[in-house]
Amino acid sequence: MGTRARGKTARPRLRHTGEPGRRHSPYGDEGHRVRPGDESAARAESAQEAARGTAATGPVDGGHGRRPRGSRSARRRRGHRALRWSLTVLAVLILGTAGAGYLYYQHLNGNIRKDDLNLGDEKDRPAEAEANAAGQTPLNILLIGSDARDTRENQKLGAARDTFDGVPLADVQMLLHLSADRSNMSVVSVPRDTLVHIPKCTDPDDGKVYPATVLPTAVNQSLGRGGPGCTVATWEKLTGIHIDHFMKIDFAGVVSMADAIGGVPVCVDANILSRDRQGHGSGLKLAKGTHPVKGKQALQWLRTRYGFGDGSDLMRARAQHMYMNAMVRRLRENATLTNPGKLRSLAETATGALTVDDGLGTVKKLYDLATELRRVPTKGITMTTMPNRYAGARVKPTEDAFTLFRLVREDIALTGKGKHSKAAETRVSDDPAADEDEIVVRVRNGTRTDTLAPVGGRASEVTRVLTGKGFTKAKADTSGALAEATTAVRYPDAALEGDAQRVARSLGIPLRAVTRSPSVPGVTLIVGADWRSGTTYEAPKRDDGLPSSADALNAAEKGKCMPVNPDYTW
Repeated sequence: MGTRARGKTARPRLRHTGEPGRRHSPYGDEGHRVRPGDESAARAESAQEAARGTAATGPVDGGHGRRPRGSRSARRRRGHRALRWSLTVLAVLILGTAGAGYLYYQHLNGNIRKDDLNLGDEKDRPAEAEANAAGQTPLNILLIGSDARDTRENQKLGAARDTFDGVPLADVQMLLHLSADRSNMSVVSVPRDTLVHIPKCTDPDDGKVYPATVLPTAVNQSLGRGGPGCTVATWEKLTGIHIDHFMKIDFAGVVSMADAIGGVPVCVDANILSRDRQGHGSGLKLAKGTHPVKGKQALQWLRTRYGFGDGSDLMRARAQHMYMNAMVRRLRENATLTNPGKLRSLAETATGALTVDDGLGTVKKLYDLATELRRVPTKGITMTTMPNRYAGARVKPTEDAFTLFRLVREDIALTGKGKHSKAAETRVSDDPAADEDEIVVRVRNGTRTDTLAPVGGRASEVTRVLTGKGFTKAKADTSGALAEATTAVRYPDAALEGDAQRVARSLGIPLRAVTRSPSVPGVTLIVGADWRSGTTYEAPKRDDGLPSSADALNAAEKGKCMPVNPDYTW
């Protein structure tokens, strides 16, 4: 885990509230750690860089802030949490399309706050993505929208006075995957109430250790367990995808950015008023058709759940994807955004709203990222939502979700036109495997299909094949048959990847079928419907198609409208 960087821009010293682990800035915003002499050092460093002629490409390291801290309010009102879905996405896209003129303004560095990338155990992190034949590597950025009411402005927009300065929730989470060849970009949303096992996280400020959750816990609670680095660790555990950076944004940013670009066009298929008799809803009121929304109305669109479709978070995510698509097109098609003053306004807003890891902690680094993002054509951008199923009032990932994660992990375009990486087909884990007689393997019967009953005793039969190959600790799980189209080997954490691959190789199962999944307790072999008989496995031709349950939306698609629930019309 990296060391938290110190700020280069001097700010007034924080005054301690007397509450452990909690400080406040005289600004009423996120505080800044300061060391004597930092201000003069920053000026000297900027002057040296300017003398070397780097002003045209962006200034060097700048200010650093720390995230707000506080205790959870006992009266948080769920319906009023301002879940800024893609506030972070919007900042990325703005930086990625607005141009380079604002890079001359060195004070923008001082706007950017920084935090640690990963607060989990380093040994549990997935391996970094492998380079393609041209030596290019993909890039994975976790985008986080916090519901923190850490400033008066954010609290006002969140409409929740009783939760001011409470423990924030990561109520918007999206993974932005930029392909190695920069031909496509995938965005994967995870519903805020997805049940996961949050790993152990250590707060770098006070050393407090948050133990791993025993019971499945809503993924949005990860942010309050030390900071965004715990959300990153949680995503890596869930998806098996190595995350290179994160970007977190506050509430007020979306209002200012929507104003700065003159509004974002959105569409509804009927008149909508997002407000019920109990006062639930965002307050969004629009007539049927397409309208440019900005300011508080843009915020209402991104918050709306009551009124869209079935009123679920899944419909809200779809509305957020539509907003993002429209913003991408507007930024790329509207020539007026080349106005230097407008660009400066966008840059001020975006950098002032961001908290990032050290790897993105300067305007130059953000500009370099923006340069990469601008290479992706609009038609190459696909937004998806993690396939899921209800578990009470929450949701859990389905097997389609892990297919989606695999496609991202293997750098396969979700547009349906990408090619899979040969490296992903044959990559051997760096984790050394134990001997066969030391590997505990659970074997499950997954031969049930929509039209065929499961093959009785199939798990026991394949278990005998494994024990004959030296896996004496293999055990058949007879708790019930699953429905798995293809045979797979799954493992819960990086420490068992090598063991899982050894099991697969012994049976002739391709390495692409070996995936990480937090839903299994250990190395688990699932005998799929493609292996209903016999003792020798023959791998079917791979299918790299995007599951329909991912609800994909391409950024180039126009004319899409959100369906309005008849109970919320006027």
